[in-house]
Amino acid sequence: MRIKIILPVTLLIFLVPAWSSFAGNFILSSPQLSPGHPIQADQMLNGFGCQGRNISPELHWSGEPGQTKSFAVTVYDPDAPTGSGWWHWLVINIPATIHTLPSGSGNPGGILPPPGIQTRTDFGKLGYGGPCPPAGDPPHHYTFTIWALDTEKLPSNPDSSGAMVGFFLHQHQLAKAEITIVHGR
Repeated sequence: MRIKIILPVTLLIFLVPAWSSFAGNFILSSPQLSPGHPIQADQMLNGFGCQGRNISPELHWSGEPGQTKSFAVTVYDPDAPTGSGWWHWLVINIPATIHTLPSGSGNPGGILPPPGIQTRTDFGKLGYGGPCPPAGDPPHHYTFTIWALDTEKLPSNPDSSGAMVGFFLHQHQLAKAEITIVHGR
């Protein structure tokens, strides 16, 4: 009887520390993004029929695993009528000491912490491209994600596609935190 009790307790002692780094301690927040509310005009695309200002939102994160060596930020729309979704923003190689990106950091003239870089979005260029679902489509889900990574730099460059960056993110992911905004027009 005593062995039956000790084994589960011993397993629990080893599993709890590993599980806790994925237990929801890692959080992402933004004063401009509120789940359950539409995107603000400042963060909406100015183009494709939308009249937004296309300003990347301010982002804050905390609670990453202790082994984190860098962060990445992505914005992805899985509902885009492309068959493969739509990458709206990709920022990689953010140092592990950084825990915020100011509003506008993804725009021309915006400043990223070195050696952070932006890669090509599905708009075909670098930088933030705000939400703008096709008129008449059901509302789209825009997922803003902060990724905690086990490497200081991903093997990508500014011309890397969203699919390529996504591949490397999944290879080096320690944890991720998300905010999903639902927006239609």
